[in-house]
Amino acid sequence: MSNPALEPASTTRAPGRPRSEEARKAILQSTLELLKQFGFNDLSIESIAGHAGVGKATVYRWWPNKAALVVDAFVSVVDAELRYPSTGPAEKAFREQMERWIPIFNSPLGKVIAAVIGAGQSDPEIIEAFRAHWVEPRRREARELLKQSMKAGEIRCDIDPDTILDILYGPLYLRLMVHHEPLTLELVDKIFAMVLPGLRPQRQSLQR
Repeated sequence: MSNPALEPASTTRAPGRPRSEEARKAILQSTLELLKQFGFNDLSIESIAGHAGVGKATVYRWWPNKAALVVDAFVSVVDAELRYPSTGPAEKAFREQMERWIPIFNSPLGKVIAAVIGAGQSDPEIIEAFRAHWVEPRRREARELLKQSMKAGEIRCDIDPDTILDILYGPLYLRLMVHHEPLTLELVDKIFAMVLPGLRPQRQSLQR
């Protein structure tokens, strides 16, 4: 498993790569580096632009605000970790993906996620950026996986997919934000032990 700490990929320019793409990668790298030093709340578009050697207009060409840029920056680091396995039953896919989330949430990246969520409670623009750039891309994949599993008869068809996702991932976000209990791999086991019986089609539940 790759280290989910805030470590951006190399921005070495490949032959023929447009300068605009080079600038975009420099901005993402600068965002990650400055997040380590200042955290989300004290980070500014001005400081990111200066660190990356670009103007503010170049930053705003790709991102409407700081939150959208920050979320894109850490997604660029952990995108592979956040994706669901391409094969296998839904239970296995969700379990493996949730187990990869635990070290990410326990890393410095988790503190950034928590800070963005916290700031978003009083700033609609921030929470909307978080939903658009972090939550919804993950959920699109998850909904498709759930629909395939429902069609295959692995999961009940009478439950809203978004409700299933809230039930599965809600405990992870709760512990990330409240810190009342540690985020551990054992938590994933407990979630599936409680949730799976309610997700299985009734005929499977009766056979167990």
